Amino acid sequence: MTAQGKTRLVLVVDDDGMIRRLVRAVLEADEFEVAEARDGAAALRLASERHPSVVVLDVMMPGLDGVEVCRRLDHQRVKVVMLTARDEPTLETEAKDAGADAFITKPFLPMQPLDLVGELMAS
Repeated sequence: MTAQGKTRLVLVVDDDGMIRRLVRAVLEADEFEVAEARDGAAALRLASERHPSVVVLDVMMPGLDGVEVCRRLDHQRVKVVMLTARDEPTLETEAKDAGADAFITKPFLPMQPLDLVGELMAS
């Protein structure tokens, strides 16, 4: 828990295991607790069970895509960083309309998720 009573739990959701491991390693090096999901259904289940403060969420996943998962999250309790390989200006607007707080286009620098998660935790 932080001084403000928020958990330092971050849920990382991506169907690409290499992306999940990269984001996990960077966040854990800064002492965040990390949970992982590889699809939208698992992400919603873990978010409901574990109550992360931030979800780092891929857009393109099998089943429920990241934008739909973002729409279904409780934005009173969780902040969302969207990740995507799609470089489309309308996608960022769609993600923000779904409740996303930040947006990163792949490929990204490893510190980008850490910086955004830190900023969102502080807000």
